[in-house]
Amino acid sequence: MDAITLVARTGRAIRLGAGDSIAIVNLFGQQVVDTWAVSAIDPTTVLSMAHSRMANGRLAVEAGDTLVGSDREPMLTLESDTSGGRHDTLIPACDPARYRQLGVVGHHASCATNFRDALQALAVPVPSQVPQPLNLFMNVPVAGDGSLGIEPPTSRPGDRVTLRAVQPVVVVLSACPQDLAPTNGAHHEPRDVELWLRPCPDHTGGRPSS
Repeated sequence: MDAITLVARTGRAIRLGAGDSIAIVNLFGQQVVDTWAVSAIDPTTVLSMAHSRMANGRLAVEAGDTLVGSDREPMLTLESDTSGGRHDTLIPACDPARYRQLGVVGHHASCATNFRDALQALAVPVPSQVPQPLNLFMNVPVAGDGSLGIEPPTSRPGDRVTLRAVQPVVVVLSACPQDLAPTNGAHHEPRDVELWLRPCPDHTGGRPSS
């Protein structure tokens, strides 16, 4: 099982069969990874944070939780997590419009663009709107009055989250390119992430394709 490097500011789509798993390793700590899943059977069905919050009864996600799709059926399980469980389910993926609001002139890499490009690279139909991602390692505190903040992640170098597919899916991951806010740490410098794929023990076809 070889590691795949998810280069800072880029995205990647990976096919997983039912029972396959993927570990997302925060090599340097504090790098947010926007995470989506699209059904390999019906690409109009996508991982839904709203439905997952309802299914689990809370804003946060924890090891052992089931993440469900827009049809409310299980898509992924959060099998393990060494980071302390600080992940976000509320903030949308950064996109060109967001960077224009922040004063960027010209091109800036974004998670929304990475999502579309990664699916196109695998010839998977792209949803008309970018779904709400699971923002792994993103630190979004919710105050008592309901206001939201964005603070540097609390994850440490080497922390990892492992997701296991409940059904055949295409998982899309983006090493968030945000460098104008403390999303990826006070240094404002996006970093590489490492991915480890593990086929279901029942599979005999080798590693999942990507």
